[in-house]
Amino acid sequence: MIEYLKQVFAIEDLRKRFIYTLLMFAIYRLGSHIPLPGVDASALQDFFKSFQGTIFYLYDIFSGGNLSRMTLFALGVMPYISASIMMQLLTVAIPELQRLAKEEGDYGRYKINQYTRYLTLFVAFVQSMGIALWLRGQVSPKGIPLVPEGGVLFIITTVVALVSSTMFLMWVGDRITEKGIGNGMSLLIFAGIVAGFPNAIIRVYEMLRNGDLTPFAVVGAIIFVLLVTFGIVFIQEAERRIPVQHPRRQIGRQEVMGGSTYLPIKINPAGVIPIIFAQSLLIIPSTVLGFIQHPIAKALHDAFNPTTFLYNFLYVMFIIFFTYFYTAVLINPAEVAENLRKAGAFIPGVRPGQDTQKLLEGIINRLAFVGAIFLSVVAVIPVFVSFWLKVPFYYGGTTALIVVGVALDTINKIEAGLLQRKYTQFRRKVK
Repeated sequence: MIEYLKQVFAIEDLRKRFIYTLLMFAIYRLGSHIPLPGVDASALQDFFKSFQGTIFYLYDIFSGGNLSRMTLFALGVMPYISASIMMQLLTVAIPELQRLAKEEGDYGRYKINQYTRYLTLFVAFVQSMGIALWLRGQVSPKGIPLVPEGGVLFIITTVVALVSSTMFLMWVGDRITEKGIGNGMSLLIFAGIVAGFPNAIIRVYEMLRNGDLTPFAVVGAIIFVLLVTFGIVFIQEAERRIPVQHPRRQIGRQEVMGGSTYLPIKINPAGVIPIIFAQSLLIIPSTVLGFIQHPIAKALHDAFNPTTFLYNFLYVMFIIFFTYFYTAVLINPAEVAENLRKAGAFIPGVRPGQDTQKLLEGIINRLAFVGAIFLSVVAVIPVFVSFWLKVPFYYGGTTALIVVGVALDTINKIEAGLLQRKYTQFRRKVK
């Protein structure tokens, strides 16, 4: 690990990107300790103890504990994720947006990103207004109001603070993507989850010391976590290699022999995105129902508890849908087949063009199915194992997939930078 970091810091560009990412993380963590004005911190702490194991607890994990502490970053980057889901679905449904995304190049992507930001602003406003109205009507188990003075000034202050901090986090995520290492938004979610690990470990230790947990349950949980992590690494890194044959080429007076290469396609092409998208959608109805004071709304809200059949059924359905959807967005078989045809390359035993496209479609669909099943199992099974072992499910399937998936993606990008440097040095020596 130390040698790996030495290699990273030996390259000026990677060193600057690494330090820049750490500085952005520091800013994010600093904002995570600034509370919203007007909220009673001790009453809030007592109040959120009753939400252990609920959808709010899961949302709190995504926000890095900012929701339960009601800090400036309470909303986290979830409004941006929700807006991204809406925009991707709208891009498929509206021909004008589809044309903009596919045919307009950089300008089209710029416009789509701009529309996503506007939508993020709207979603953040709606969610912050809901939180402000909800907070001023809640009391702790001891009967203490969470907001002693919940007037108009509190609502305005809360909405402005939460919306502004969400837009700031979106800017931070963009800067990390542009000037740091890895995907900024994913890394912010990653940082929030990892920041909660020490408290989760301390909590498990206290439960073990008080007799609330047995040593068998803790050992079983550790083994299960290691198995889940190993399975995630294996599937995320595994790939299907499709053989590709390149023809002979004439370069000047010299004929260059064709060679055999392969077309790599990940077993789980969509990565952790389906999990994040599915979780974001499930949070919306639970959040809305939590604000409605009605017996039916309360019953529906209870039905969206992460341990219920309804929640997990919808969770799996959303994961499967977004796995196929996002795989289709990432990999276009028709485009890949056309690029192979233009390059004069072909898959042995398959005609270029339509036949190649059909073969790729079949392979990609089968891989997407395997990926969807894997994501569903890893997302759902740990919740029930945790419930059976009576261990807090902080490191559940969802958090495991996000943490491991983002870590692997970031490491792969660092390694790509290291390989690029070695290739550049090699070219200089050849010259």
